[in-house]
Amino acid sequence: METIKLFELAERYHRLFPKNDMIATKRNGVMRRYSTDEYIQTTNNIAYGLLNMGVVKNDKICIISLNRPEWSLVDMGINKIGAVNAPIYPNITREEYKYIINDCSAKIVFIGSEDIYNNIKGLDDEIEGLEHIISFDEIEGVQNWLNIIEKGVVNPKKEMMQQIQSTILPEDLFTLIYTSGTTGKPKGVMLNHANVISQITTLKEKLPIGIDDRAISFLPLCHVFERMIEYFYMFKGVSIYYAQSLETLGEDLKEIQPTIMPTVPRLLEKVYDKILAKGSELTGLKKKLFFWAVELGLKHEYNKENGFWYEFQLNIANKIIFKKWREAVGGRIRFIVSGASALQERIARIFTAAQMPILEGYGLSETSPVIAVNLAHTKDAHYGTVGTVIPGVELKLVHEDGMKEGEGEITIKGPNVMMGYYNKPEETKKVIDQDGWFHTGDIGRLIKGKYLKITDRKKEIFKTSGGKYIAPQVMENRFKESRLIEQIMVIGEGEKHAAAFIMPAEDGLKFWCQKHNIVFSNMKEVLENRDVLEKYTKEVEYYNSFFSPYERVKKFELIAEPWSVDGGELTATMKLRRKNILLKYKDLSDKIYKEK
Repeated sequence: METIKLFELAERYHRLFPKNDMIATKRNGVMRRYSTDEYIQTTNNIAYGLLNMGVVKNDKICIISLNRPEWSLVDMGINKIGAVNAPIYPNITREEYKYIINDCSAKIVFIGSEDIYNNIKGLDDEIEGLEHIISFDEIEGVQNWLNIIEKGVVNPKKEMMQQIQSTILPEDLFTLIYTSGTTGKPKGVMLNHANVISQITTLKEKLPIGIDDRAISFLPLCHVFERMIEYFYMFKGVSIYYAQSLETLGEDLKEIQPTIMPTVPRLLEKVYDKILAKGSELTGLKKKLFFWAVELGLKHEYNKENGFWYEFQLNIANKIIFKKWREAVGGRIRFIVSGASALQERIARIFTAAQMPILEGYGLSETSPVIAVNLAHTKDAHYGTVGTVIPGVELKLVHEDGMKEGEGEITIKGPNVMMGYYNKPEETKKVIDQDGWFHTGDIGRLIKGKYLKITDRKKEIFKTSGGKYIAPQVMENRFKESRLIEQIMVIGEGEKHAAAFIMPAEDGLKFWCQKHNIVFSNMKEVLENRDVLEKYTKEVEYYNSFFSPYERVKKFELIAEPWSVDGGELTATMKLRRKNILLKYKDLSDKIYKEK
């Protein structure tokens, strides 16, 4: 079996898949491509430059930047000298930056832009041990990353680098991934080389991608999902094209024409909602054909289980309707890889029906990250699940009070389980028990004895004053099927009934208002309209019908301002920060429950 070393992925790539676009991005209107040879030379020079600056094995270095080639190049340069990359999200608060940089004792911080610099300016004076802040963009008075490359070119330290590499062991710390802090201060997840390598070796036969494939990268590289999959691309010879930004994603998709697109469910939901909104604007036969195709797609089953007549109709739908969907994302998509949060089953069905199969993965930073994946391109797939547990990983469901029959907390053992939390042995003991089982905090069940279905987060399940347990995530995913609901948070711990904060979907609501001759001046004003309130009441009543009487949302409040990462309501992967939202809207929850 091939021995894989993460710091040699570029050299292996060049040996097996030499190409002129190992990584690329559009800059100032021109596509900038890095060949495998240039990638190797640049990352070697970064490694030499860091050695010249006094960086030694196991030193911590942070990268705070949006996705771009420099991120990958510096990351590999760090890997090549056995230092530890502790990447940080580029949109958190100064206090959070200070906490993480201080917690990991970073010696150097690389930043992407002046906006980020303005947020961390002066931290090198406030944090003992932080020696340098280095920028990818040119910023007056700030050391530029090209200076590091120049140091390496002038004084290459090849023998020193090779000597360090000879000492790197599979069990050595490879990276620190700081959790998004949904449950308190971020914790540094310690992953070693073996953790990440186990993912590559396990998945290499599961995903048939290679030298002819092109992936688009826009999910944060500081998140373990995107980071791991990019190492996997390098192993398989896939070209990586970085989107310019989320705002330009639509045009980037059309220009790059990727065959692989990793994403998060919320973005897929938004794409789907926009497609439906455009379809609703059609008239006559075109509109009928559009929604005929949609209804067909929503009934999709794997492995042609719907029979010949369904497949015959689907073939027609793909030629006249879904073809345009594929063109909107570049026209060459072979796989959409979804992770980080729960995917709505209807989204999986319709995109797969439209010949863009969604491979939904499940895992955590603590598991490097993949635990299970629904292999939509194979015969071993099942809608509504995250598929089968990957080889080498053991799974055990631990049932507790409040969980339904057949459910349990997902616990696992395997080569992908983290070393522990950095500087937090007591926190580590809370999640890895004496027998070595990692407790995910997620609740699930096995369908047909092998397909894992995630039902909720253990910490998010709450009990009403009547003693009934409610799993909010299941309800929220169902309610978000409404074209009028962008986000929803179900509340009610210790109260008589469930309630909800609802953030309306602006595009969907605008369309509904236009159809009903209601002026949409701004969100705050339109939410005071009696007809709009009545419409949301009917939406809630409809989706309530899918749940038991004790689970149903009895009252709700509409939120006019959008929830965002910057506002603190969402994590970088679009998950709800429940504590923040509850605190922010305490007056609304008091209003809901004032009559006890």
